[in-house]
Amino acid sequence: MGAGASPQRPWAWRWEPPGREGHGRDGRLGSAGSAGSAGGSETQEWGGPAATEEGEEGTPALGVGFQLPTTRCRVREQSGPVRYTLSVSHRSFVDLIRDVPDFPKPGVMFKDITPVLADPQAFAELVDDLCAPYPAGTIDKVAGIEARGFILATPVAEQLRAGFVPIRKPGKLPAEVIRQTYELEYGTDALEIHRDGLNPGDRVLIVDDVLATGGTAAAAICLVQKLGAEVVGVAVFIELGFLGGRASLNDVGLHALVTYD
Repeated sequence: MGAGASPQRPWAWRWEPPGREGHGRDGRLGSAGSAGSAGGSETQEWGGPAATEEGEEGTPALGVGFQLPTTRCRVREQSGPVRYTLSVSHRSFVDLIRDVPDFPKPGVMFKDITPVLADPQAFAELVDDLCAPYPAGTIDKVAGIEARGFILATPVAEQLRAGFVPIRKPGKLPAEVIRQTYELEYGTDALEIHRDGLNPGDRVLIVDDVLATGGTAAAAICLVQKLGAEVVGVAVFIELGFLGGRASLNDVGLHALVTYD
């Protein structure tokens, strides 16, 4: 598990030296009035801020800088274009991220996070650091984005004593949903959430494994706000900073543990 390019996605991330322009794909969130979801669930679409496509299954799992409380520190890696927002004592678990070249297709550098998840101490430290900026009692619900976001969002919700709410691809949720579409370079994609998954005024943290160009995160923000809830922030393990996904989140704060510039 990690991130790379999926055959279902219209583009693949290819590793190029930092500073190169042209990474990512621009797009916009869809407007109201598209077709409903599969399986007969009622759907409602809602236009929102501009966004770009970020593959939930199809991007390399790499995260954004966020100033942690004074008990933590933010460290810039001096030997390369990588930034960390971690407790210094936890930085070693980043070494477990595994580079897999030419997967799932030639030219793609796949960042595999499964070794981090498989190590009990590393996984616990990862969850601790994702939770660090959010004091107890400040989060009511944690919304995880399909699919790897579920792996991180569930323990984060437990640690913050918050509820967990899934945000899924169309047709995967059984009850009544609302839908948010967003545009890809050669089409559209969508996310859905249960209409009763959030209450007006809920303070919501959105969690995913990676932020690339920001499309799925921006769509998730729109879904939460449509239900009248407040997005407290977006927390991710890895950010591909050179893809500019942070800009798609508008004024929502981003907390990422590892940023590849």
